[in-house]
Amino acid sequence: MAVFIKEKDPEAGFDTGSYDNPSISAENVVHKDDYYPGDNWIAKLQRLAGKLGVEARGIERVPEDERTDTSASKMATMWLSANMVVSSFAIGAIGITIFGLGFVEAVLTIFFINVLGIFPDCFFATFGPRFGLRQMVLSRFYFGYYGVKIAALINVIICIGWSSVNVIVGAQLFHAINSDMPGWAGVLLIAVLTMIVCIFGYRIVHVYERFAWIPCFVIFMIVLGQFAHSGEFDSLLPLKTGKSSAGSVLSFAGAVYGFASGWCPYAADYTVYQPVNRSRVTVFLWTFLGLIFPLLFTQLLGAAIATATVHNLEFQKNYAESGIGGLFSTVLIPPFGRFGEFCLAILALSITANNCPNIYSVSLSLQVLAQKTERVPRFVWTTVATGIYIAISIPGYDHFHAWLENFMLIIAYWLAIYEGVSLSEHFIFRRGFGGYKVEDYTNPSALPPGIASTVAICFGVMGTVLGMSQVWFVGPISKLAGKGDIGFELAFGFTSVSYITLRAIEKAYFKR
Repeated sequence: MAVFIKEKDPEAGFDTGSYDNPSISAENVVHKDDYYPGDNWIAKLQRLAGKLGVEARGIERVPEDERTDTSASKMATMWLSANMVVSSFAIGAIGITIFGLGFVEAVLTIFFINVLGIFPDCFFATFGPRFGLRQMVLSRFYFGYYGVKIAALINVIICIGWSSVNVIVGAQLFHAINSDMPGWAGVLLIAVLTMIVCIFGYRIVHVYERFAWIPCFVIFMIVLGQFAHSGEFDSLLPLKTGKSSAGSVLSFAGAVYGFASGWCPYAADYTVYQPVNRSRVTVFLWTFLGLIFPLLFTQLLGAAIATATVHNLEFQKNYAESGIGGLFSTVLIPPFGRFGEFCLAILALSITANNCPNIYSVSLSLQVLAQKTERVPRFVWTTVATGIYIAISIPGYDHFHAWLENFMLIIAYWLAIYEGVSLSEHFIFRRGFGGYKVEDYTNPSALPPGIASTVAICFGVMGTVLGMSQVWFVGPISKLAGKGDIGFELAFGFTSVSYITLRAIEKAYFKR
């Protein structure tokens, strides 16, 4: 956020002008030269940070002449690195170790749910070049100026929670290398490295993610080759039948969907500096390629290696002691020794690539919450969020499996609600990109009142409760499906239907 001298918005002043594309207004954009005039401490801090190469821009709209990120392939490598990580591998593994599926069942679920789950990510990524708005700011057109604060708050919780889950996976790998290394040390190391990258902002995040996938891919290939050579792969795990099997598949599907679609609430954050004339098809396809390959590759590999825990006592023992790190150590350390330990250390540090999008975007969601939080520089919120998830991760280290299963399903619930509102608004009420007056993003009276979206969220929660299957509660509809978790499916249905109905009434009454 910045403090400006010019007049326009009640919260901040903005430049006006016109784009080469006449269908997109250039009002309410913020040029980098307009940041932080004056001598207050925020202005001085931002100027100092700017000298060090830190991105000053927060949630302000990016003007066309500053959308200079001309490399289309960055849209793929961003997500390639963020998903070519141990956390994605862990999602595939829990299909066997937690949900008790056979390998074939896990493979089919992983393939189809990932393809379905990444479509919203790819779709919302196309908004960044078009409008120059961050995802949570764009969401004002769906939830309203004040209603979006609910979405932003939930997004903050999810970003911090997801970062916590990820960093625990990395700490487990360090523990598998050296059993004397406490969990908190691994958590602290990965969290601080992530914070350093994210403090510098969009450009450095993209530079890091452009190359971070390469060593991880090489190591995953070594793991694949060594495990295939070991003969421990069991593709013939019996397929279950009946309600219990259906319930396990549904619950696993929710976890996979939560991971695949988890980038949706901040997809546009990483394309806002792409040129305004970038083809939407190009953005969609590059994003799709960057997501689908690492998700399928790592999760299928995780499911394959997890099959060894069913019959092999060594795999069982190491998995019980060190979780996902135990699986990797069993494959890599006996045959490769020190080199195997080095590979584990690289995989542990790869969590940084997975957490960068969370910790970069959480700062933007925090700025959306209120005028006061908007004035706090983005990099300050990055630091605060890092401290919070470190504090959560250290006590959560010993309860990872429960955290992963439950948290991934909770993410899926929220994503279904978010997508139910936003997709319904875009396709039914705005009827495509031409229905946005993007310059209104700071004008509460020109945005939806937010009543329909807020009530629809409540209906989405109702659907979630009816279909959820957690340790602490099983919904009545879930019981009919073999205690499978269908909370995200019902959440999307309840949210969409209620929002379409209520939004039609709201728009007819308020005329906006």
